[in-house]
Amino acid sequence: MAIIFFDWTIEDFPNLLHAPFIYFPLYHKWYLEKGNGWNNYKGLTWKVTHNKTWDKIFKFFGCKKGWDTMSDTRYLAQTKTELQHIFRPKKAITDKADALMADIRKEADLVVGVHIRHGDYKTFYDGRFYYTLEEFHQYMQQIQQLYSDKRVAFFISSNESFSTDQFIGCTCYRFGKEPSGDILDLHTLSLCDRIIGPWSTYSRWASFIGEVPLCCFKGRQQQISNESFSVISDFYHFENGESTINYWKNDE
Repeated sequence: MAIIFFDWTIEDFPNLLHAPFIYFPLYHKWYLEKGNGWNNYKGLTWKVTHNKTWDKIFKFFGCKKGWDTMSDTRYLAQTKTELQHIFRPKKAITDKADALMADIRKEADLVVGVHIRHGDYKTFYDGRFYYTLEEFHQYMQQIQQLYSDKRVAFFISSNESFSTDQFIGCTCYRFGKEPSGDILDLHTLSLCDRIIGPWSTYSRWASFIGEVPLCCFKGRQQQISNESFSVISDFYHFENGESTINYWKNDE
């Protein structure tokens, strides 16, 4: 398999970059790290992958966009273990995640990952999947009540900077500004016991790769139960049979 276009996070996944059956013909470290190399490459990627003429050229040569393979699950089950291997981040990332999780588990019986996506979600789909910090706090309190027989701790993952002190009554942990912060958060979510958050491929990937039960918010009045959680089995489905497409159709 040859992957023509990728982003800078490829270097956070050495098993993927050096997989014997995957080739990255345009990955040349000497160029990408020289001057404005990565930005130039990013600009080239966008122009080529959003161009109808190039789409026809790629189709002629048998190339496919990743988005066009989302529904193809023929080999997913038998390759899951290999996928978990090649998408395991580099040691510097996994060591930090493992260390934090070890510290959390000294004081907690259940670790719940909380994916707080702000930024673009304020306007994406008219803000439908945007939840305020106060609303997240209410969901976290629901989780504490649901698992009242356990010591619950929360790992916070967000693309916005804020103090976790406002989540009063909740034991929270979060990384500060770290190299490869997005991937560090993503991997740490995959180590949690449960994940909650809005509809997002970010938390869905953590659920899939780490086999962690996920609860995607369905609305601001949702009452979370243990049955609200299920592991993502593929791009469009949870293991309990629910379709991720339903979150687009749901009216709040």
